[in-house]
Amino acid sequence: MSATRTQVYLTEEQRQRIDALAEVEGVTMAEIIRRALDSYLEDETPDPELALAATFGAAPNAKVPSRDEWDRG
Repeated sequence: MSATRTQVYLTEEQRQRIDALAEVEGVTMAEIIRRALDSYLEDETPDPELALAATFGAAPNAKVPSRDEWDRG
């Protein structure tokens, strides 16, 4: 496995919970974190509604073409 070293700051509670999981599963803290990231990234799918909500009103002075212009080809 090719990997890069990354430093992150965890809360005391996060560290304790990760350490406990690592001990129970017999793996390293790094493995627990990699698994958690893999799971998060697998579930991450773009949500068009969130994108639209995040950009709504971003160009308040934009001119909207009339509907007559929509079908021009």
